[in-house]
Amino acid sequence: MTPEPQSFEILLVPEHIENLRGGSAADRALRSAVVEATGETGSSGYPHYRGQGMEADIDPRTRSVEALLVDGAELDLGMRAMIAPESGTGRGRPTPKQT
Repeated sequence: MTPEPQSFEILLVPEHIENLRGGSAADRALRSAVVEATGETGSSGYPHYRGQGMEADIDPRTRSVEALLVDGAELDLGMRAMIAPESGTGRGRPTPKQT
């Protein structure tokens, strides 16, 4: 059995970005946070992660965000959470452009 990852980078992306041409949805994230494993199991039954204003239950096998709080609140409608592509923790990814 492989050990669970100790951190993930969560990206918050507007749902409509998924269909735009050029660039990935990850490159268009409005906010990101690196969350660290707490050693707890969340209410969803998956490992719980916390950091930089986000708390999430993440399925490490599928890299799916199963539950998420952003600054203590549920995710706004029209937004989706995704895990940054596997390139370390994603910390070297360029900062999203401000509009």
